[in-house]
Amino acid sequence: MTASSAVTTGTLVVPDARLYYAVRGAGPLVVVVGAPMNAAAFAPLADQLATTNTVLTTDPRGHFASPLDDPAQDSTVPARADDLARLITHLDAGPAVVLGSSGGAVSALALAQAEPDLVTTVVAHEPPLRELLPDADAQRAVTEDIIATYATGDVVGAWAKFFAQAAISIPEPVLEQMCGGERDPQQVASERYWFAHELRHTTAWVPDPVRLRSIPTRVIVGIGAASTGQLCDHTSRELAAALGVDPVIFPGDHTGFVDEPAAFAACLREVLDTP
Repeated sequence: MTASSAVTTGTLVVPDARLYYAVRGAGPLVVVVGAPMNAAAFAPLADQLATTNTVLTTDPRGHFASPLDDPAQDSTVPARADDLARLITHLDAGPAVVLGSSGGAVSALALAQAEPDLVTTVVAHEPPLRELLPDADAQRAVTEDIIATYATGDVVGAWAKFFAQAAISIPEPVLEQMCGGERDPQQVASERYWFAHELRHTTAWVPDPVRLRSIPTRVIVGIGAASTGQLCDHTSRELAAALGVDPVIFPGDHTGFVDEPAAFAACLREVLDTP
């Protein structure tokens, strides 16, 4: 393990992969995770939380510094949940609060279902649980079309369809700029892996509300204040209704933790301190 600027990094060997992780701060363990977002995306939020907590961030399997033994292997939700369980056990600092955002929220929910003794609280921030929606069949078809479009090499077209399904408005010139020119090879590889091997599994996963209500783990469903009407607003509200809880409104949108890390961290602390 190596330490730099109060951040300790390491690699954990797990079945079929090697997981990069970073640890900062001291105190009760908080795990902050995305899918496909990597540890670097959560660094500003982790820095905020590290003033009172030990904070673990990680690159999900198949992304950035967490390579797979077989790069063509799919990233399934149970595998990612098992990765989180192994990381928490490896640190020997649990049980943990786990904040998962987007696909990471799906991973966190699956972790709670499988290993509730490792998790005191799950904060599921905007999980894309497509199968909970009344129009799940139609949404499933859109997802398959997005994946097929990317496979043809039409990167801009795939992202345009993805954001349209998510009900997130991205102007076409912004999409062209995002997908064109000189791009970070690691980012491109992560994008390619996500479209080909991860997106389908993440959005197809179905939680077990009966199981989640029966375990001692507290489940909090978070929605961005600026996410009203978006796909993950709808999926999160469906999850909250299935669990019999009220969703908690967090600052910002789907990635509010990136744009407003201090406000997001303050909201998270308030939520965790409220019975």
